[in-house]
Amino acid sequence: MKRRKFIKKSGLGASSIFAGSSVVSFLAACGKGHMMDKMNMGGQPVSVKEGNFNRLLPIPTTVTGNATLTAQATTATINGNNIQVLGYQAKGLLGPTIRVNSNVNASINFQNNLSEKSNIHWHGLKIPAKMDGHPEDVVNPGNSFNYQFNVNQRAGLSWYHPHPDRATARQAFQGLAGLFLINDAEEAALNLPSGIYEIPLVIQDKRFSSSGITYSPSMGEVMSGYMGETITVNGEVSPFAEVTTRFYRLRMLNGSNARIYNLALSNNADLIIIGNDGGLLKNPSNVKNILLAPGERLDVLVNFAGLTAGTEVFLESKVFNNAGSAQGKQGFKILKFKITQTVSDSFTAPASLSSFNTVAPSSSSKTRNFIINAMQMSGGMNMTGMHRINGKTYEKNRIDELVAANTTEIWVFDNSQGDEPHPMHLHGVHFQVWERSGGRGQLIPSESGWKDTVLVMPGEIVKIIIPFSTLTGVFVFHCHNLEHEDDGMMLQYQLT
Repeated sequence: MKRRKFIKKSGLGASSIFAGSSVVSFLAACGKGHMMDKMNMGGQPVSVKEGNFNRLLPIPTTVTGNATLTAQATTATINGNNIQVLGYQAKGLLGPTIRVNSNVNASINFQNNLSEKSNIHWHGLKIPAKMDGHPEDVVNPGNSFNYQFNVNQRAGLSWYHPHPDRATARQAFQGLAGLFLINDAEEAALNLPSGIYEIPLVIQDKRFSSSGITYSPSMGEVMSGYMGETITVNGEVSPFAEVTTRFYRLRMLNGSNARIYNLALSNNADLIIIGNDGGLLKNPSNVKNILLAPGERLDVLVNFAGLTAGTEVFLESKVFNNAGSAQGKQGFKILKFKITQTVSDSFTAPASLSSFNTVAPSSSSKTRNFIINAMQMSGGMNMTGMHRINGKTYEKNRIDELVAANTTEIWVFDNSQGDEPHPMHLHGVHFQVWERSGGRGQLIPSESGWKDTVLVMPGEIVKIIIPFSTLTGVFVFHCHNLEHEDDGMMLQYQLT
């Protein structure tokens, strides 16, 4: 039974549903095995209001792996207005891009100048548990912590953001995020577009008010995820980038809390996918559109050759289906590319990009099944724990899975009974996506190669293969819809 039909048949108006404990108790009584499991309690779509695309795309400053990041309340100039935000640097919505070569030692000092606990999770980095930014490894206000780790992995685009338990979504939405780029010799040999022809794009949706970035999710928005009506790229609303008639490399991050984008170009040109979360693919893949869920990254080549000066091409998000009641209902523009000059370009997209082994399912020593439970209501007025994995919510003192180091496992994320999309993210490892059944019923081009986040749509079962390393310790895995994560959709595994 869907949410609206349930409310109508039961005689409960929106105002009365949460008005008293008796009604809440009634809803709570519809628990697992009853009608609540079958209800779609998701929120409604948040419509995007496009800007005028007349502000130049800002490019975050670049620093090395020896840097200081200071979490602070600050102001940023966004869409011509001074807005109160959180940032990892003064007068900025996003932190600097950290760029390092593979196999170097990073030493990043984190200073917490917020009035609350925080930390940094290095999303996509395979580093020791004590450096990973576990939800309980937090830094108190006024204190600092030095993150030290060896970047022992292939080239790729990772990112960083806060990860304190029950505060991740708000802190990230209000501005705490940044990119982490790794380069290596294999990538350099391809002579991909670089310098001004390599453009980082952090795509986020925000809600702005005169007092700053608004974060106050309703219960429905905890169910579906908190989405904004304004799209920002690199911290600016509806910006434009000036390009010439040649190949560009776009390094894209979906840094939104919950919103999924179906990326495409307005002139129907190809997006040539060359990499994803874990770095380069084996071979390029040409697509017209591609889904990008929160936490996922894309490495894309775009060719503007053949266009005349003055032409405008938009990166946009197209309508898509079967992603719950709040996602994919509207198409909108994200970023404008303005062709400024005709130039010659000798670059051609390589036919082969990278060499790595495909992990065979037969190498797995164990299969673990994770049921993504349909939304559930807890009793009383404490509306938490609505999103669960195997019927459980996060508990800091409980280890949910014990995994042996240097083994390979198959993990199965089963959203066959769910009614919302869930981008599932594992800390401390990269994995390969093996199989999707139900829903879309197949893998998409950006899911080849190595991943750390995979989108599991309603009705889908996704199997991934994970070669675990020797990085022993306690890590978390969770939905990267940050409202779902903060609501408890996160478990722990210990590698021993």
